[in-house]
Amino acid sequence: MRPHDLESPFDWNQRRLLIQDRVWYAFPDHNNPDDPFVFPGWDHPDVFGNRNPVCLEYCSGNGAWIAEKALANPQLNWVALEMKFSRVRKIWSKIKNHQIPNLFIICGEAYNVTQHYLPKQSISQAFINFPDPWPKTRHIKKRLIQIPFLNQIENVFHKGATLDFVTDDANYSKWTIKLMSAVCEFQSSYPTPYYKTENEGYGSSYFDALWRARGREIYYHRFQTVRVA
Repeated sequence: MRPHDLESPFDWNQRRLLIQDRVWYAFPDHNNPDDPFVFPGWDHPDVFGNRNPVCLEYCSGNGAWIAEKALANPQLNWVALEMKFSRVRKIWSKIKNHQIPNLFIICGEAYNVTQHYLPKQSISQAFINFPDPWPKTRHIKKRLIQIPFLNQIENVFHKGATLDFVTDDANYSKWTIKLMSAVCEFQSSYPTPYYKTENEGYGSSYFDALWRARGREIYYHRFQTVRVA
């Protein structure tokens, strides 16, 4: 199957919440209280059809990293969350061509989907790999890692769930460590300086290969929820 074999099920001005053919369409500006859609649960046959732990990758891009993970870990359910439909198509084609039943796609914006649609305390692991660092000061507000977003992630995490964050940008690494320390439900799984520069077995991606080829250092972080209940 080619990426363009996946066609949008509706015109843009007629979009709605919908699960169809391994894709959950959850658009960033769609929050209509009159929409009858109710997410049926990860164990529904249209999603995974089982109660295995759910792992979520934010901003999955073309899906290379998460497809590799899903193939290597069939005992886990994997969710690729990606806003751009052109990239969703590439992930979908990987599901079809490699027959990956434990990989599912959400087409939507990270913060909106986490806030409005993900079931509470349903995620066991989450991953954010090489998000845009928005290095200019005036653009920092566009970074994915912000306090409100981290609070929403905490709401959808199981007790003890982990968040892995990977970047090649030293300033974004420092920013993330600072903000994570401000959210009392999280603590770093790594000792000072709260990151690693090598993480064998983590997996590779387009940006991982690109930045390594250019000699950049990679910063791996892991944070775990520590709430009592």
